[in-house]
Amino acid sequence: MLDPKRLRNETDSVRKGLESRNYPTACLDQFLALDETWRNERQRLDDMINRRNTLMPKGKPTPEQMEALKHLSLEIKSLQEHVSNLEIDVNNQALLLPNVPDTTIPVGKDEEANRVIRTWGEPRSFSFTPQAHDDLGEGCGILDFDAAAKIAGARFVVYRGLGARLERALIQLMLDIHSKEHGYEEMMPPVLVHTDSLKGTGQLPKFAEDCFRLEESDYWLSPTAEVQLTNIFKDSIIDEKKLPIQVTAHTPCFRKEAGSYGRDMKGIIRQHQFNKVELVHLVKPEDSAAALERLLGHAEVILQRLNLPYRVVELCTGDIGFSAAKTYDIEVWFPSQNKYREISSCSSFLDFQARRAMIRYKSEQLGKVQYLHTLNGSGVAVGRAFAAILENYQQPDGSILVPEALQAMVGVEKILCRAQMTNI
Repeated sequence: MLDPKRLRNETDSVRKGLESRNYPTACLDQFLALDETWRNERQRLDDMINRRNTLMPKGKPTPEQMEALKHLSLEIKSLQEHVSNLEIDVNNQALLLPNVPDTTIPVGKDEEANRVIRTWGEPRSFSFTPQAHDDLGEGCGILDFDAAAKIAGARFVVYRGLGARLERALIQLMLDIHSKEHGYEEMMPPVLVHTDSLKGTGQLPKFAEDCFRLEESDYWLSPTAEVQLTNIFKDSIIDEKKLPIQVTAHTPCFRKEAGSYGRDMKGIIRQHQFNKVELVHLVKPEDSAAALERLLGHAEVILQRLNLPYRVVELCTGDIGFSAAKTYDIEVWFPSQNKYREISSCSSFLDFQARRAMIRYKSEQLGKVQYLHTLNGSGVAVGRAFAAILENYQQPDGSILVPEALQAMVGVEKILCRAQMTNI
């Protein structure tokens, strides 16, 4: 949520920021109109209460005074209800406004305006035509889409045998690196979250159509552990000495992928259920910019340990998420597509989420309570790392080498294809 004072006093810069996002500025105009009405009515209420106080006699009131006070009290009660409803409308309208993009990021309408910051690793040259990860996975008997379709339908997969072990090893590698080397506190939060939690991080009300809700309840399946990890600190005033806070968790994530029909229908790139290791930072405002670079570096380390080629891209104003002010995407190389695909998104939200979730700290220097800045990133998307390993480590015979960092946990150096297993 944006600071209401900023919306009132810096309207032109906010409007410019929304325009750079290609976001309708009518939402801002509606907020300002509602806000002005609410503040005017609130002032009228205050005036009426003051008038009632001045009319209150020092001694016993006369019948006329009693009647006048009774009539005024009824007016006040009615106006109080009206003002309360207006305040709810103002807050609901504010929830529809996205964050204002940072002035340092590229201005553009879509991903075409994104800026490549750096690349790491050289894409492998193949002496054969590289297969797609889903064909490789099925050929090795480690991905079973038919079994998943029997259970749940399209956009699901069953990991089998060494595939299940490889997925589990990836999760363990990520959690171990982030908790033991990068200083994160590992969490194991609930998968179900309620509406207030999704509002706190900005998924609701804007993106309800992409979330799974449990019928006749206030529970939702979490689309990302960003929701749980951030809301752990909801309605808190954190001791400044405990900052910065870094927390991580592995959770299954659930998304309808609304609007993506026809895209990535094959394979495990875009599924209704997937595993992800999430990273969340809570920092003081002056430490926010450095924290984003640190967070990005932590996510990059995972791909470096797996020796997967990738690039870092700074998103433009028209491509960043609803709550973000600045975002870096990490894109890993997929040989079968001859392109980089997103595997992590690292974002700074400034105080946008903290205002929605009331996450604050007591500043000793300023002597007052301040909103914290929140940041989060995938550290990284496990299924996409799995897919990237299959494609980048594939061999001419359809087998897949296991990255050195995972061999001890997986228990083998190579995953054989079915034809090879038959011949053993």
